[in-house]
Amino acid sequence: MTLELAFLNRIIITASIIVGIANIGILSGLLYFYWNSYKQLKSKFTIGLLYFALILLIQNILAIIALAVFLLLGIEIHEIGGAEIYSILLLVTMAQLVALIILFKITWD
Repeated sequence: MTLELAFLNRIIITASIIVGIANIGILSGLLYFYWNSYKQLKSKFTIGLLYFALILLIQNILAIIALAVFLLLGIEIHEIGGAEIYSILLLVTMAQLVALIILFKITWD
């Protein structure tokens, strides 16, 4: 049971890292757009968007580093409930990805 749970945890953590990397890619694109927009407009709103995207980018980078370290060192919650915690983390990361895709599409247009 513990071996199966550990394997499931690793899959979920790996999926969270992959989604987090996608978030970083989208946030990098948003930062590029917002920076170019700021250079043209010099707007406080655009500065706010830059800060927003930058803080989310930092959060995603730190989360990926933490998850990667946990994965490499084998630091996991193996008890029952651990997979649920990692699943919730994956769902939150996926929700963020969907929101960022929507924001990117709106920004692109």
